[in-house]
Amino acid sequence: MEMLTGQVVAFDEHRGLGEIRAATGERFPFHCTAIADGTRTIASDARVEFSLVPGPVGAFEAGRIRAVA
Repeated sequence: MEMLTGQVVAFDEHRGLGEIRAATGERFPFHCTAIADGTRTIASDARVEFSLVPGPVGAFEAGRIRAVA
């Protein structure tokens, strides 16, 4: 599966919901369970790699999210 790059633009730790802006400019929502290291938290503005997975309402979401340096 192709990995994309982007940046976390928002993350609400209390709700566990966030959004990533891909390098293409598209935005994808994510849930904290999609963070690959299992911590369930990630900093806003973090640079990340992620893949796209089908979401529950038919739109794509970010999955397998991994912070990169």
